[in-house]
Amino acid sequence: MGLEQLAELKKQLAEEKKSKQPANKAKTKSTNPVDPVVLIIGKLQRLYPKAFPKNPSPKVPLKIGILEDLQLRSEEIGISNEDLQLAIKTWCKSSRYWQACKEGADRLDLDGNPAGVVEATGAAHAKGMVRKQTKAKQNHHE
Repeated sequence: MGLEQLAELKKQLAEEKKSKQPANKAKTKSTNPVDPVVLIIGKLQRLYPKAFPKNPSPKVPLKIGILEDLQLRSEEIGISNEDLQLAIKTWCKSSRYWQACKEGADRLDLDGNPAGVVEATGAAHAKGMVRKQTKAKQNHHE
């Protein structure tokens, strides 16, 4: 699950919006099923746009414990705890997320309010993950 799938979801949502048909018209079936995680992330982006900005906006470092905050709202937002965990794991393992995690950067809560800062150890971990992903991509293309 990566940025390509998020871009595809955005494209599909835009196409759906354009082609809203009256009830008497036949609906077209999608031949490419969308990963459920992409749909969950899309819902989080609609509910909490400051914490989960859409591409091309840069991702923001999230508050430590953001998953627990979401899980407390699980029933309210209609997403299971397991799906929330998978969505946060997916969101936070992208290079866009790691690049946002620079030492001293504000971590944001669900409403976009500062809720801590990225510490040196977190920034170092993020930098290492970017390097690891870059190296893996280079090895994949060789």
